[in-house]
Amino acid sequence: MKAHTLSILVENKAGVLSRVTGLFSRRGFNIESLAVGTCEEPDMSRITIVVIGDDAQVEQVMKQLNKLIDVIKVSDLTDSERVERELAMFKVTAEQGETRAEIMQIATIFRAQIVDVGAKSVILQVVGDTDKINAMEKLLRQFGIKELIRTGRIGIMRGTKTVTSSK
Repeated sequence: MKAHTLSILVENKAGVLSRVTGLFSRRGFNIESLAVGTCEEPDMSRITIVVIGDDAQVEQVMKQLNKLIDVIKVSDLTDSERVERELAMFKVTAEQGETRAEIMQIATIFRAQIVDVGAKSVILQVVGDTDKINAMEKLLRQFGIKELIRTGRIGIMRGTKTVTSSK
């Protein structure tokens, strides 16, 4: 069993996300990551789903997804050369002084941005692959993470290959 990154091009209509995720639920898959947004075609959305399963199980789900009326194209990016990224925001306890300096140093190392500074907290944002986000989270835990939010992975194939509505 391995993590599969699926890119699903769908019509941008109400209820489509519910039907797509419902299919995974009915098949007993836990969705590890989910990101949705409009794409290069304004009447379409791209859903990126990461699920754990064996190749045969995921292939079966992909066949069922292709049968859904509002699904335009389903692609498994898992074995393709691709770029994957995730966005995370951390609200960290940060009193004045040495603690704040350490947090700022961690931000610099991970190329994170400080997007808000309060009297007793700092909000950082970082973009990167899952390992980078996990590593930063591990380091920030020592200061006390008050809040953490992650977008989920998105991915795009390298080079000239695309996942678009054209065949």
